[in-house]
Amino acid sequence: MTHTTPPSTLFRPLLTMALAVSASVGAVLPAQADYLWLQTGNGQTRAQVGELHKTPGQLSELSEPRQVVAEGKTVPASADPFVLAKEEGALADQRFAATRAGSDGVLTYYQARFGREETRAVHDLELVPTTPQGNTYQLMFKGRPVAASQVNVDTSEGWRRVLLPAKDGTVSFTPSFPGLYVMEVTARVDNGSVKLNGKQYDEVRHTATLSFEVPQ
Repeated sequence: MTHTTPPSTLFRPLLTMALAVSASVGAVLPAQADYLWLQTGNGQTRAQVGELHKTPGQLSELSEPRQVVAEGKTVPASADPFVLAKEEGALADQRFAATRAGSDGVLTYYQARFGREETRAVHDLELVPTTPQGNTYQLMFKGRPVAASQVNVDTSEGWRRVLLPAKDGTVSFTPSFPGLYVMEVTARVDNGSVKLNGKQYDEVRHTATLSFEVPQ
């Protein structure tokens, strides 16, 4: 996936380890908050919430947990809705989404992806490798390439980095050791006031992660 012209620059710099979308989808956010990510273990892919190096958050605070497949369709939840099933004939990468309706009037859409095989987005907000298993990524928002002001990387080994975009809006880095890598981006939607289940939310956020394992 290449771009002959730079993608729309919808993102502008924020406070440390945060990002927001300008124009029709953005405003300044506080420092990085919880995110949702996927990781494997004991033959399962499981959703986690919080931050990689902190005590895991309460999954019970999330609503509408669902495994997302091609074209945004979902599959039925298992006995544990936060454990992903590997569907026969499913895409190479796995995706999961959930919502948090905060008491502070903030509605957050969490969108997580595990794997780097596919070079297309399924979630509304998604980091996409430009080549299968590649080390360069394009941020997509509702099917459009956008330029993130920064992308945060956490690893199971405690290594952290903030990635800044190239002129074409992509971000790149080469994993240097084995372990779990979680790339994260958060955006706030301008004029995103919505009503859900009878309650008004004055702020809408999208948080996206791309996680993958580098083997020994």
